[in-house]
Amino acid sequence: MLTVPRLNSPRRTGGPVKPTRTTLAAAGALVLLAASTLPAHALPAQAATPPEAAPTATAALPTQAPAQAAIVNTTPVPPSGIKQGTGAHSLRAPVTGENFYFVMADRFSNGDAGNDQGGLGPDPMVSGFDPTRKGFYNGGDLKGLLDKIDYIQGLGTTAIWLTPSFKNKAVQPEDNSAGYHGYWVTDFTQIDPHLGTNAELKALIDEAHSRGMKVYFDIITNHTADVIGYKEGARTGYVSKDKEPYRTATGVAFDDRDFAGRADFPKLDAETSFPYTPVLDPAEQNLKVPAWLNDPTLYHNRGDTTFAGENSSYGDFFGLDDLFTEHPAVVAGMTDIYETWIRDFGVDGFRIDTMKHVNDEFWQQFGPEVLAYARAHGKDEFFMFGEVFDTSKSFTSQFTTRNRMQAVLDFPFQDAARNFASKSQDAKELETFFAADDWYTDADSNVYQLPTFLGNHDMGRIGSFITTDNPDADGAERVARDELAHELMYFSRGNPVVYYGDEQGFTGPGGDQDARQTLFASKVPDYLDDALLGTHSTHAADNFNTGHPLYAKIRELAQLTKDHPALRHGAHQNRYASDGPGIYAFSRTDAKDQREYVVALNNSEKPQTAAVPTYTTKRNYRLIYGDAAENSRTAPDGKLTVTVPPLSAVVYQSSGRIPRETAAPAVALQPPVSAAATSSSAGDNGRIQVTADVDGSSFYDVTFEARTPGGKWERVGTDDTAPYRVFHDVSELNPGTAVEYRAVVLNNAGRSSVSAFRSAEVPDPVLAIQQPAEGSTVQGNVDVVATADPEKASHVVRFERSVAGGPWTAIGSKDDSSPAYTVADRLDALGLADGTEVRYRAKLDGTGVVSNVRKVVVGAAPQPESVTVAGSLNSEMGCPDDWQPACEAAFLTFDPADRLWKLTADLPAGQYEFKAAINGSWDENYGQDGAPNGSNIVLDHDGGPVTFRYSHTTHVITAS
Repeated sequence: MLTVPRLNSPRRTGGPVKPTRTTLAAAGALVLLAASTLPAHALPAQAATPPEAAPTATAALPTQAPAQAAIVNTTPVPPSGIKQGTGAHSLRAPVTGENFYFVMADRFSNGDAGNDQGGLGPDPMVSGFDPTRKGFYNGGDLKGLLDKIDYIQGLGTTAIWLTPSFKNKAVQPEDNSAGYHGYWVTDFTQIDPHLGTNAELKALIDEAHSRGMKVYFDIITNHTADVIGYKEGARTGYVSKDKEPYRTATGVAFDDRDFAGRADFPKLDAETSFPYTPVLDPAEQNLKVPAWLNDPTLYHNRGDTTFAGENSSYGDFFGLDDLFTEHPAVVAGMTDIYETWIRDFGVDGFRIDTMKHVNDEFWQQFGPEVLAYARAHGKDEFFMFGEVFDTSKSFTSQFTTRNRMQAVLDFPFQDAARNFASKSQDAKELETFFAADDWYTDADSNVYQLPTFLGNHDMGRIGSFITTDNPDADGAERVARDELAHELMYFSRGNPVVYYGDEQGFTGPGGDQDARQTLFASKVPDYLDDALLGTHSTHAADNFNTGHPLYAKIRELAQLTKDHPALRHGAHQNRYASDGPGIYAFSRTDAKDQREYVVALNNSEKPQTAAVPTYTTKRNYRLIYGDAAENSRTAPDGKLTVTVPPLSAVVYQSSGRIPRETAAPAVALQPPVSAAATSSSAGDNGRIQVTADVDGSSFYDVTFEARTPGGKWERVGTDDTAPYRVFHDVSELNPGTAVEYRAVVLNNAGRSSVSAFRSAEVPDPVLAIQQPAEGSTVQGNVDVVATADPEKASHVVRFERSVAGGPWTAIGSKDDSSPAYTVADRLDALGLADGTEVRYRAKLDGTGVVSNVRKVVVGAAPQPESVTVAGSLNSEMGCPDDWQPACEAAFLTFDPADRLWKLTADLPAGQYEFKAAINGSWDENYGQDGAPNGSNIVLDHDGGPVTFRYSHTTHVITAS
């Protein structure tokens, strides 16, 4: 299920905002640039690990309250009495090397027409089946998947990933669409009757297993189908925890975060505990299975989310009932549900929907418990990965480090791959992207096990992106860019995911329903006019053509990486990147075989030549993929000259192994620094960046260890690519806690050396005022909102105000309701004259932590002449084109009663992006969270009326 990313990029049209990019930490960028200018033999090198190598130690530093890292002592200290470590290889989980095929069962193959209506009769508004409408069941099923399993396996697929297949609420009339996608679950114990039976699922899994293939389930823990209503009537919007806290069954206010996952979670009552009073239609009181899901007190009951701030975790997704995942009964119930599917059906793993909208404590319990259960039942390679729709590695990696999950879908990779292959952006951007992979490195996981992808059922297909990004390109160029994107995905680190239909050149005009075409002959008018890449076929015919150029290319790539496993699990080392469009080159090297592969991809429309650094001098390299010279040889400086045709890739294999070093090189730590200060775009105040310099030029693994003074050294993680770094999570430690670090380098002959250690102190949290907007005009009641990084349930925040430069005075009472700390300031009671400056700040109780200062001006906010909801939805509103700030059909109307600008529009289902444009131009515009010139806001809409609201005080525009 698609949700709004914190850092997003235009996905439906080429709107006015360019994609935001995760940038390398400043210190790390300096290291990388320095390394890339050295001759090949002077480059720091690293070692991959054999698949079975798996360190088991974890950084078991004393667990205290979350805290972070600002360093006070950076003087190297001799490692008194510390013996040399033996080092370790970089982790490779058993799943590294999987080739996923991601498929929506309803849209793949219709093996049994008898289940099309799900046993609910012929009325589409009851059964949900209408093969002429893209928002309804179209007829595909599990039997169709089983019938076509040869086709799936022929791509080189090793793992089938199914969209949610549990029984859904067939139709939600208010959405005018059906649950074909699987995200409106009512029964977590039964396969949806439209898709088949539990027995048919078992048959599919058994057949896949007999072929050496795995089957993964797409699962949901965040929400269920929309069943709960409210006694107060229709939802009037999200109610924050600060305005209306949760209350115990006896009416006592409490913060759920103080009890998240704990057995002493307060008892709740539907009549007293929630801002809205949940009620169930008598006909649906026992609709959900298991029965505990019918208890309305196990849901948040706060209204619809806007996908921003606190409500991102507590609000309903377009009315879908949002589970109270902080409640231990929900944790236990969801754990039991999914353990049952492992025990009874032999499911091999889970893709987890909407992971970033569920509290950390849930994952910290759910992940380890389910994994331990699977392994106890013989599933040694069981694997879970979550959907965290965001392009910032510092954020997405928190779910594999702090939250103890195995992996997340690599949304940052999707963004980088599109930029490189489809948009031909600067090759150095891709180099910088891979250099930041260290965010994922910890003691039991790393970037190598992340599933990588080029498009999906929510955001859209790679074929659609290529068509949008290259409107003037001919068919051959579009296919070449598509192949280039797949070459990058298959040859670089991670587990490649092919979205069903991409192998047949499917495109479509956008995401969501526009990216969910059937592989069998379609009757949907919106699909029938889609162009396909690499074929003259249309959606009016079946598209299971194993001779399609993209099917053949993907099969070739899968076979090549099977024949040369280093291209799947070998260390991924940046080697070369052009200025501007051109060659990005990297090497893959297996720790056992010690044979280097050089991969070079060219995203320009002309042939390009580059001298690529390698580990060895005067060594022959043989071409194993692509159109280039059959053989090449490294120069005395270790560089391999390659020429790459336009929009394509080449791969060379070295003729021998990297020479083994007789002695391990010296290793030294740089001063550790707070990870919050390492990136110009997004850091993490809960982690410390630790970087090591290796005085050598071969193939190394560097293991980082940490301890509190006098304690035992515990492994933080092992890095096998320069620059050698980890981002150690210290959010469990109190501010001021001392942490010591050391590094152990392991060379390619098994010899190791240990650095001196350096000390760091966990710093104070960072408080930041979020509201009101800087420089805004305010009057009446003003909500002042602050957030803390890292967030802890134990935080208590107080607020202060300064009027006209006067002294700071306290406002209201303290607030301990995380994650958003809020106070309402009654400015009207002060009798301030218009134009008076007011400043706000926040303080963290028990510390000296003070937030930034936010300045506002008293008075009625002057309203603009017009406000436009400008975006990829304008043509659907009757505008001549999209992104039209001057289109009157998209103008909002000012409501003086609540001083909001409003517009209700009837939009077809689809994914849209929009912003608020002021006075009919882009000169003044506001995006996500009211930021000037900010990121586009994503609307994933099921069709029907949608109301836009804009406040010129906060500059926030929302859709509901």
